[in-house]
Amino acid sequence: MKPTRIPLFPLDLVLFPGMPLPLHIFEPRYKQMIGVCLAEKVEFGTILASKKGIATVGCTAEIVEKLKEYPDGRMDILTEGRRVFALIELLSEKPYHEGIVEYPPEDSAPRDAAKEAQLTQLFDQCHAAMFGRSWTSTRRASEVPLVYQVAARLPLPLEEKQALLEMRSQNERQNLLIQRMTDLLPHLAQQQQVRRSAQGNGHPPN
Repeated sequence: MKPTRIPLFPLDLVLFPGMPLPLHIFEPRYKQMIGVCLAEKVEFGTILASKKGIATVGCTAEIVEKLKEYPDGRMDILTEGRRVFALIELLSEKPYHEGIVEYPPEDSAPRDAAKEAQLTQLFDQCHAAMFGRSWTSTRRASEVPLVYQVAARLPLPLEEKQALLEMRSQNERQNLLIQRMTDLLPHLAQQQQVRRSAQGNGHPPN
């Protein structure tokens, strides 16, 4: 059963299911929290914290590896997003926050193959503009909804990432990402051209 009371880690980021997240744990309260999660093999919740306060929807994170432990108790850990949750009540009974949560069901509407193909094509173009190579989904990543894989890699504002996490309609998520990538692609292509021009400076013409 999914736990309804989980430790919370408010962060200035939005985590998506399947998204890797390395963390350096140094505050005493979070060293305690991560110690509990490691000992009991439980996930903790990441949730966006901003000037407006703590968001009401977040994503659980599983600790997949403790990369390094320092003599003073600090840790480098690698986590990965797992499940979207809705925060029902924020608890402050321990040094770190906890939350009473529920897990909204995923959209069960049939997959729209044409829209997924459009999403993949646009993201492949964006990925090539950003990193100089096509995007390849790993076998493990293919188990994660395509919209989360795309959103985790795009340079979107936190507000838009949070809005996407809160959407329960797959169609709405796809429409948002298609629109954003359509707007973003010309800017990425321009940046790529600038980088190529800069790399060519100082070299004789072919």
